[in-house]
Amino acid sequence: MSAKSALNKAVFLPNDERMLAAVQVRRRTKKKIPFLATGGQGDYSTFICLSVTNKKPAQVFLTKVKQFEGSSSFVRRSQWTISQLRQVNGIDSTRDCPEFDLMFENGSDQWIAGSAGEKCVFVQILHHTCQRYIPERKPDFINCHSKLLGGNSILHEAADSVSSAVQKASQALNERGERLGHVEEKTGQMMNSAQHFAETAHKLAMKHKC
Repeated sequence: MSAKSALNKAVFLPNDERMLAAVQVRRRTKKKIPFLATGGQGDYSTFICLSVTNKKPAQVFLTKVKQFEGSSSFVRRSQWTISQLRQVNGIDSTRDCPEFDLMFENGSDQWIAGSAGEKCVFVQILHHTCQRYIPERKPDFINCHSKLLGGNSILHEAADSVSSAVQKASQALNERGERLGHVEEKTGQMMNSAQHFAETAHKLAMKHKC
């Protein structure tokens, strides 16, 4: 099971949420945190996750999750509603880069994604989700490539299709009396496939542009 599938299963499914996107990140500038404040737990991986509740009216969250080295469990660190997001800075609108900033009502974070492709997929799904779920005072997306913000982008369609497919798969498996574990495994596989499809589509689009 991939880290993102495990993340969805451990953090979001128990809270009746579904994860729309996740990107593994590290800070561009490290914060000086006293050793005692971290509990001495050592190195960790950080994920920024976008999720939506299954209960209506839907609520959308951005959540910072950490996984400490040597541990299979995940820890929620911070969470914001999507309406608290004020700005997404893609850093460079002319080329792919892994850096991006998220600015909220009460602060901002500067991140570097694992790759430019992962960052682009995450930013595009985030933009699409903001357009869908925020009726007014939508956040600004600055310094982002125009393909990331296009209304008919293939990555937007991928984000919608995976959510729909996951729901249908879960319903079908439940109707056949399959165990919840099988549903979660199938959901994780579909999320991985959609993420891979989105990243591949992005690379093909950029090659075509060049």
